[in-house]
Amino acid sequence: MAKPGSKQMETTAPTPSRPRMPKGYGIPPAKSENDYVPWSWAVERLERARNYWIATTRPDGRPHLMPVWGVWVSGALYFGTDRGSRKARNVAHNPAMAAHVDIEDDAVILEGMAREITDRSTLAAVDRAYMKKYHMKLTDAPGDSFFCELRPTVIFAWSEKEFGKKATRFYSEVK
Repeated sequence: MAKPGSKQMETTAPTPSRPRMPKGYGIPPAKSENDYVPWSWAVERLERARNYWIATTRPDGRPHLMPVWGVWVSGALYFGTDRGSRKARNVAHNPAMAAHVDIEDDAVILEGMAREITDRSTLAAVDRAYMKKYHMKLTDAPGDSFFCELRPTVIFAWSEKEFGKKATRFYSEVK
């Protein structure tokens, strides 16, 4: 597995395919690479988004959805929260997570398993990206922080305007 910030992680694009959707959505089979949303399009939105909507599951099965600030670094979404927050407690109980960027009519949806990050080199790379984006370090947050990584195994991407033509599902080979 490539390290955060490595050139290998930055250049490895996941495999595109069509999302499984009912026939009525009108998404034709792809005939060429031009029929997919480019991976660079999805990455640009993941890097640019200010807010990310994080979906976790409570221990009793009820959903929990909250916006967070975060950064996309080397194929993963990173954010922080207080260890006592509902998000952190949900991840500790069930690491399955989904996230969505908050950018106009563009959809980039991540699904995967979240995990706590404590590695100093990873946190340093995340802090650099966080400082550039939010003008503060993620690790400077007050309280008992829980630093989270969502490395997606599947990513859905489309723009509303081209949904029927280019809706794309990416499978990530990074685990």
